[in-house]
Amino acid sequence: MGSWTQTVTAKVLGIGVLALLMTIPLMQVNGLVQERQQLRETAITQIAQGWGGAQVLGGPVLVVPTMKQVSAGDNQPYQLRAGSESLLADSLTMDVAMAVQTRSYGIYSAPVFVATAKLVAQFRPQDLARLRRGSAASWQGGRAELRLPIGDLRGLQEITELNINGQPARFDSSAARLGPWPNVVVPMDLGAFADQPIKVEIGLKLAGTQSLQLLPLARSTEVDMHAPWRDPSFIGAALPLEHRVDGNGFSAHWHLLDLNRSYGQHWSDSDDGIRAALQASTFGVQLYQPVDVYQRNVRAGKYGLLFIAMTFVAFFLFEVLKRLRVHPVQYLLVGAALATFYVVLLALSEQVGFGRAYALAAAAVVLIVGGYAMAVLQARRAGLLLGGVLGLIYAMLYGLIAAEQYALLIGALVLLVMVALMMYLTRRIDWYAYVPTGGALPAPAAPAAIMEQS
Repeated sequence: MGSWTQTVTAKVLGIGVLALLMTIPLMQVNGLVQERQQLRETAITQIAQGWGGAQVLGGPVLVVPTMKQVSAGDNQPYQLRAGSESLLADSLTMDVAMAVQTRSYGIYSAPVFVATAKLVAQFRPQDLARLRRGSAASWQGGRAELRLPIGDLRGLQEITELNINGQPARFDSSAARLGPWPNVVVPMDLGAFADQPIKVEIGLKLAGTQSLQLLPLARSTEVDMHAPWRDPSFIGAALPLEHRVDGNGFSAHWHLLDLNRSYGQHWSDSDDGIRAALQASTFGVQLYQPVDVYQRNVRAGKYGLLFIAMTFVAFFLFEVLKRLRVHPVQYLLVGAALATFYVVLLALSEQVGFGRAYALAAAAVVLIVGGYAMAVLQARRAGLLLGGVLGLIYAMLYGLIAAEQYALLIGALVLLVMVALMMYLTRRIDWYAYVPTGGALPAPAAPAAIMEQS
């Protein structure tokens, strides 16, 4: 009587251990995918440095310098501290047209844009008067600044128009910031606008990479945006009230009120939390790339162990039902071929796209494993059948990758069917039986005997 290590049960446990060992190369492949992703992010950063990064654009904000008396401590004279107070417009309209193209850095590419924006903002004199009456600080005469926040000033290509109450003006550079964003500014004398509304008209061209977000810096903000990009991803604190996406691109319309955000129409520079509140109120669009090969490679790798196990199960069923013997080293070689699939897929997908790379890598592995099975099982039909089963497994894997929202459901059903099929095919196997110990492979059982056994 043979040893326990020759039982079918021991064979199953050994195959399970081998399948778990295959997680090591799969983890290495996953690390390789992350490394290539980092290289892609570095390439996008290089593109953004010469073009402009992810952009944020706000409406004009009226900022007034102030002086305030503060206590320096007990029995100490009061000190004057400089500060500022900011006032938002009553209404703001933004019309944004984006021209989009793809820029490459080596083998990597990213969508870039030039946004032609038209901004019209209007400040009410009663809002300015109310802010001055309610301020605890003294205003410094009639001096003020009109600030325009822009996420990345490197992308500011041109100011095509700047009028204040119909009079031309000019932006100056400034070290001042609105929240986390830099500004361009226009010095103003509020005395020239006594009891008058202040209407500001701005036209500019702003270059950026991948995304453009806007700030609702008015009591009422209206935004219209359109671009020839067919895969927009609307992001941020507000989704568009109306949008259209077709083969020519997208268009979207937003309407936001001051009631929709977590900050008011005015604040002082000492207000805590205004920076975070401003950042949380951004909204806009990201130029989504639906063929992100790295995201799909990551998703393929998540099912790697499952599909290696399914292939091992197929080999094991042939081994048991046909009373053959497959050495653990042969299982390892098959597992190595299956793990190599993910490396080939990653390398090819960077060059020819994910769909074509998947077909080429899967076909290569199916041919290698199917041909190897013919030799190992000494049966051409068995090798062809195993190659067909492996091809079906890769087809199911591609379906899981493509079905983003239903991947979990499909994967669960595939796993359930696999377990049920294995239970059905092995229902008559005597798991206490010993594997034959002869040196040569036994002759394959007759088809009728196999059918009777299954």
